[in-house]
Amino acid sequence: MSARSEPGLRAPQSRTKDVAGVSASDLLVVRGLVAGYGAAPVLQAVDLTVPAGTIAAVVGANGAGKTTLLRALSGMIRPTAGQVVLAGEDLRGTPVEQLVRRGMAHVPEGRGVISELTVDENLRLGGLWRRDRADAGRALDEVYQLFEPLARRRRHLGHQLSGGERQMLALGRALVGRPRLLLLDEPSLGLAPRVVARTMALLRQLRDQTGLTVLLVEQNVRSALAVADQGVVMSLGRVVTAAPAATLRDDTDLRHAYLGF
Repeated sequence: MSARSEPGLRAPQSRTKDVAGVSASDLLVVRGLVAGYGAAPVLQAVDLTVPAGTIAAVVGANGAGKTTLLRALSGMIRPTAGQVVLAGEDLRGTPVEQLVRRGMAHVPEGRGVISELTVDENLRLGGLWRRDRADAGRALDEVYQLFEPLARRRRHLGHQLSGGERQMLALGRALVGRPRLLLLDEPSLGLAPRVVARTMALLRQLRDQTGLTVLLVEQNVRSALAVADQGVVMSLGRVVTAAPAATLRDDTDLRHAYLGF
């Protein structure tokens, strides 16, 4: 995966509102979040804090509620209780399109690339909500500079791309919207180890060079904790612990109990 630094992709500065107990340095604060499918909740009063300009990796066994967490945050499913605060703003009841306008982008498991659209058409979907059409065009150009292989394949259809190129396309489409917060679900799914390593390195590059905040769900625990600043361990719909990623990597008992290594 080839990527190049572009200062124009810098995430917008957060604006704060008066939400009690929320620090200005915390981009995302989740309190008591309950959500699921039908009558049975999957998330059981989840609490989570992600400081601005950091990468947080959510890890845990299958069925822990990791993907459900991202879906609840992005509006794909509606929480039944709890609070989500982004950049100091309470997002309860906010429609999906307004979540995007407020700076949230979600790359779902499987990447969501539309196979019968071209690379260029897929990328432009990421800027459809933007009122400033000229800036949306600039953001598209910046993504093409960041992901040079996509620029060479802009007229290729989604189904003609390799797995690594489809991952670039999914990330690029999210970045066209200039998000503050990127929700990224299983980016290593189906990718060769070398492509996974490049993807993780790219996340760190985006954090360092644009200030992007990332909430990452990943089954590849070693890769996730290697790139993350913070690790969040989930089990049975609850957050078991949250700590610096290096601390979790060094906690043998916790790794054996919840992470399988």
